[in-house]
Amino acid sequence: MFLHIICLLSLAVAPPLDAATSTKPGCQSRCGNLQVPYPFGIGIGSNCSMDSNFDIYCDTSSNPSRPYLANTPFEVVKIAETEIYVKDSSQQQAVACYDIKFNNLTEYSQLEIDYFQNSPYTLSDVNQITVFGCDDLAIGLRLSNDSNMSGTYGAGSSCAPYCENRVGTGSCPGIGCCQTSVSKGKKFLSIRLINMNSNWQRLRLFSCSFVFLGLMDSIGFTFRLSDLEDSTTFLNNYAALTRIPLVLDWRIGSQNCSKMQKSGGYACKENSYCVDFDDGVQGYHCRCKEGYEGTPYLSPGCRDINECKNFPCDSNGICTNTPGSYKCSCPNGYYGDGRKDGTGCFQVPGSHSKLAIGASLGAGMGFLLLLLTCFWLLKFLKQRKNKKQKEEFFKKNGGLLLQQQISTHEDILKKTRLFTAKDLDMATDCFNESRILGQGGQGTVYKGMLSDGKIVAVKKSKLVDEDQVEQFINEVVILSQINHRNVVKLLGCCLETEVPLLVYEFVSNGTLFNLIHDDNAEFPFSWNMRLKIAVEVAGALGYLHYATSLPIYHRDIKSSNILLDEKYVAKVSDFGTSRSIAVDQSHLTTLVKGTFGYLDPEYFQSSQFTEKSDVYSFGVVLVELLTGKRPISSDKTEPEKSLATRFLLCMEGNNLETILEAQVLEQGKREELTIVAKLAQRCLNLNGKNRPTMKEVVMELEGVKMSQMLSTPPQTIFQGVELLNAKSIMLSDDDYTWTSTIDITIASSDTSPFINFI
Repeated sequence: MFLHIICLLSLAVAPPLDAATSTKPGCQSRCGNLQVPYPFGIGIGSNCSMDSNFDIYCDTSSNPSRPYLANTPFEVVKIAETEIYVKDSSQQQAVACYDIKFNNLTEYSQLEIDYFQNSPYTLSDVNQITVFGCDDLAIGLRLSNDSNMSGTYGAGSSCAPYCENRVGTGSCPGIGCCQTSVSKGKKFLSIRLINMNSNWQRLRLFSCSFVFLGLMDSIGFTFRLSDLEDSTTFLNNYAALTRIPLVLDWRIGSQNCSKMQKSGGYACKENSYCVDFDDGVQGYHCRCKEGYEGTPYLSPGCRDINECKNFPCDSNGICTNTPGSYKCSCPNGYYGDGRKDGTGCFQVPGSHSKLAIGASLGAGMGFLLLLLTCFWLLKFLKQRKNKKQKEEFFKKNGGLLLQQQISTHEDILKKTRLFTAKDLDMATDCFNESRILGQGGQGTVYKGMLSDGKIVAVKKSKLVDEDQVEQFINEVVILSQINHRNVVKLLGCCLETEVPLLVYEFVSNGTLFNLIHDDNAEFPFSWNMRLKIAVEVAGALGYLHYATSLPIYHRDIKSSNILLDEKYVAKVSDFGTSRSIAVDQSHLTTLVKGTFGYLDPEYFQSSQFTEKSDVYSFGVVLVELLTGKRPISSDKTEPEKSLATRFLLCMEGNNLETILEAQVLEQGKREELTIVAKLAQRCLNLNGKNRPTMKEVVMELEGVKMSQMLSTPPQTIFQGVELLNAKSIMLSDDDYTWTSTIDITIASSDTSPFINFI
């Protein structure tokens, strides 16, 4: 509705393109967003303006600072060549509200402009009086003698809007709104609202009427007539009306040009001329002569414009700047006036000699050679910069630490590929958000496809600091040692990017946590499947503890760190907190790191992590498989939040069936469930010495699995998952060929970067 008004306001506030921007030397040139040109000046009595009438007061208490016309309440929003735009909503509006029932005034204010006596300012005729209402007449009163403010009031402009009824929409100008112009050259104006109830010969339709004064042409907009019922509602809904600028004409002196040129107070400086303000109002302006620009009121006056900067002559011509103008000519061998709007310059036949041709060719070849040299130099510098940046990233991302590990232990990383940044950009479509598989506190994982078509998961860290660099290198080194079908495989890494990157095999079927706890899962999670996964995870941990040359403790075993491939084969992931220790060590002392619900209480109290700490965490996963419950309960009615505690209480009270999942209880044989439950109970023993080793855990679970095989056909298929019963995978040191001799520590990562969430 008020788009046109807002556009007018923005034009009024915008700095004028042709306004002089010079000020007196040593004077402030700007107040807030307003550029203040001479003859105006910032500061009252500061001698920065031509006289006190042109002083601008700069209020620095607001941000940005706000400029005011001295000795008036009007804020200055723009200074033009002959006009100044000001605003003060309290001085530029009037309101009249009535009690319709009793026809009594309840609110009244009149609009009165009387600040410009004995000043160079008068009201411009571009201002308009705009009246909103249906029942009142607005009369603009003016003095019969404005010059001394001592004359009598006389009728000036008047305007009376009219409405037929109380419903519908008003328009301006039109229903409920009228406009009238303001006479040019007036210093005083008083506008009053008069109740026309008796003249209309009807009761008032609405309570209120409003008057606004300022630069608002008949721009055409609509408003709700019902808003005229209340002044607060109207002024809030149409607040743009209160910000309309008031336009004042300004001038120099009180006499016209001919008289001022004879007196000693003539203000126009060098290269300028005088223009009378108006036939009926004395005063004048100064303007720069054609071909000059600047401030005509300050010495040395207007400056010559160098028109040749924009080359107004013919493309073959020669431009020569002259005071206030320019000259065009033609070079030797050409004829014409050299002007674009004239005959231009034409070559004289036969004047282009072989020497000129040779010079042109030589200049062209030289320029081409220069361009080629610059091109190759820029390319060389860019390549050098990229190489240096990659070297810095390599160092920052732990490349030197990785090189040290490689030089110390030759077997490390010999099967691990070092990817380039370009390889991984292509694989992940420049790490497109649509490729994101998962996000965690330590980083983001993207799905990618290598140039050979292999699908991979790329783990990209969020932040880089010294601790995270150590985590990154630790995960590379530990995963490079491991060669087991139930441990996620590291394919390679990239160190030349801003953040370190790891490339893993892609594991497509989510996490064990999701499979256990997703109530909407379509895949039936049978007891046989749970037992198979438990055997696979236990086998992987047994491998880490006993089959490597140096035992590796995972330190963050949980169901969300166990991934499932397309055949639901379990793969242990996230080795960000893993540690390898010397053979003669029984434990390592570290800051406590892990996940609540899975954390070994003994480790939590002593800060000493042993192989039995991993056993405890596996015990919690085993209980999850048996019960289908989360490790930490969110049920407020549950007396024990810890799943491990609730399970142990059930075992002590011989109430195992009360906590087992219904599907497990239905499908599993009681003997099998009892054996696995008692094994979980032993794993969760608060005294780590009384817990079984992972090798013992594997043997017991394999025993249960073997008993199933002996009582079922040689090959059983569960929902597309093939379980082969040909032989047990009992652990022995002969089953694995990889060895390790390193000792690296890193902090925990809560990202499982190999899961397909799509």
